[in-house]
Amino acid sequence: MSLYDSFLRHFNSTFIVADRYVWFLTGFRNTLTIVAGAAVIGILIGILVAVVRVYHLQTGKFKVLNKLCGAYLAVFRGTPIVVQLLIMYYIVFVSINNSVLVATITFGINSGAYVAEIVRAGIMSVDQGQTEAGRSLGLPADKTMRLIVLPQAIKNILPALGNEIITLIKETSVAGYITVLDFARAAEYIRIRTAEAYFSLFFIAIVYFLMISGLTKVLQIFERRLRKSDRG
Repeated sequence: MSLYDSFLRHFNSTFIVADRYVWFLTGFRNTLTIVAGAAVIGILIGILVAVVRVYHLQTGKFKVLNKLCGAYLAVFRGTPIVVQLLIMYYIVFVSINNSVLVATITFGINSGAYVAEIVRAGIMSVDQGQTEAGRSLGLPADKTMRLIVLPQAIKNILPALGNEIITLIKETSVAGYITVLDFARAAEYIRIRTAEAYFSLFFIAIVYFLMISGLTKVLQIFERRLRKSDRG
C-alpha cells in the first residue's frame, strides 16, 4: 500500500466512516464554549477577589471577606484541576445534568484564582499617587478604584491575562474526565474505534497548536498597539 493510499485509509476511518467528523466538530464547539465561559467567569471572579484583597490591605476593612478570598485562592491554586472537576461534577453540582456547564463553572472558578493574583499585582503596580489624586478630588474609595486604578491595572496585566487564557485552553483538554465530549475526548473516542492513534491525536495536537499560536499572535499585535498608544 502506497503512502497516499495509507493516508486516504486513515483519513476515511478517522473522519468519514460513521460521520466521525461530527464528533470533532462537537468536541471543538464544546471546548470553545467552555473556554469562553470560563474566561468570563474567571476574569469577573479574579477582579472581585483582587479588589477585596487590595482594599483590605489599604484600609483594613473586609476582614472576613479577605479571609474567605484567601481560603479560595489556597484551595483552587493548591489542588489539581482534575480533582476539582470530579468534586464539582459528582458532589457539588450533582443535580446539574449538563457536564459542559459544570466544566465551564469549574474552569472559571479555577481560573479566577489565578486571575485574582494577576489583577492584584496589576493594581499594586499602579502608582499610589493615582489613588491619592482620586481621593483628593473627592471620589470615594470604590469610585477611585473603579474609575482610576482598575483601568490602568487592566492595561498593565493584559499580557499576563492573555497567557492565562492560553493556559485555560490547554487545561480544558481534561474536561473529558466528567463525560464532556470536548475536542481531546472526541479524538480519544475515535482512536478507540479505529485502533489508530496517530491520525486523530496528531490532528487535535495541530488544531490546538494553531489555536494557541493564533491567539498568541493576536495578543502580540494588541500589545504593540497598546505600547504605541502609550507613546502617542
